[in-house]
Amino acid sequence: MGPTLEQIETAAERLCGVVVETPVLKLQQAKWQGLPVEADVTVKLELFQQTGSFKARGAYLGIAGLDDAAKAAGVVAASGGNHAMAVAWAANAAGVDALIAMPEATDPTRVEGCEALGARVELCADMPAAFEVMEREAAGGRFLMHPFEAEHMALGSAVLGAEYLRQAPEVEVFVIPVGGGGMISGMSRAIKLLKPDALVFGVEPVGADSMKRSFEAGEPVRLERIDTIADSLGSPLAMPYTFGVAHENVDEIVHLTDAQMVEGMRAYLDVLKIMAEPACAASLAAICGPLKDRLAGNRVGIIACGSNIGSKRFDSLVS
Repeated sequence: MGPTLEQIETAAERLCGVVVETPVLKLQQAKWQGLPVEADVTVKLELFQQTGSFKARGAYLGIAGLDDAAKAAGVVAASGGNHAMAVAWAANAAGVDALIAMPEATDPTRVEGCEALGARVELCADMPAAFEVMEREAAGGRFLMHPFEAEHMALGSAVLGAEYLRQAPEVEVFVIPVGGGGMISGMSRAIKLLKPDALVFGVEPVGADSMKRSFEAGEPVRLERIDTIADSLGSPLAMPYTFGVAHENVDEIVHLTDAQMVEGMRAYLDVLKIMAEPACAASLAAICGPLKDRLAGNRVGIIACGSNIGSKRFDSLVS
């Protein structure tokens, strides 16, 4: 289940020159407090990707792969964050009309970013209401750009995973944030295909742990409530395709608290002068928190997955 190596290679060729081959950076133990003892830690800075997150890869593949009729009908997405920006950018690049349904509480920086890219934004009371708009517009003919439950989204993330391994072939343990599962399903699939002995850990907020609970149940589950500062990781449910791919390729999922993510945000700001959103800091927070002792002495790869956060919200979280 999931993309094949041939599909990953073909997608990588299609994305070449369109998305950024984001850099990897070795974290020096002396500059970072709390890293696992004697661990060799590498971070892939995917926050420097088009629109500021990994989502650009899958969104571009999805829209570029539409036929002429679908492109003429336009696309619709529901998102309060990185997916919204990615769909707006990919649609703009393809000359496709895009409607983005976003919760009223969305960071204004993200709303403005979508509109600057030519998308029409419809603000909704909350995320369930935004999903209702997405489903209504899809029923009316627009192509539905789901934020994670789509083969093209997992394929874009698989390209990311293969790219990371090519840049840092020595990494033996990967730590990846989990929201709906689009990133970890694709990345873990590519990693296991290319390096079967590598370990893949997912990290999920305590207050939005639909994938961890799904792993425990052996099937996708839905949460009754979401409670986390990491809106990019706040999926209320796991879904069949991404759950299936992740379940086959991810070794374990661990919990992360909001306070631990805030510490990760502070660390990125202090050392790299990067204003990371909570989801972006999740991998770093995990290796300095719940996974610290287990990763001592290992060659570890983490990912800084996105940076779409306004200074006002950032300051309110870290101050």
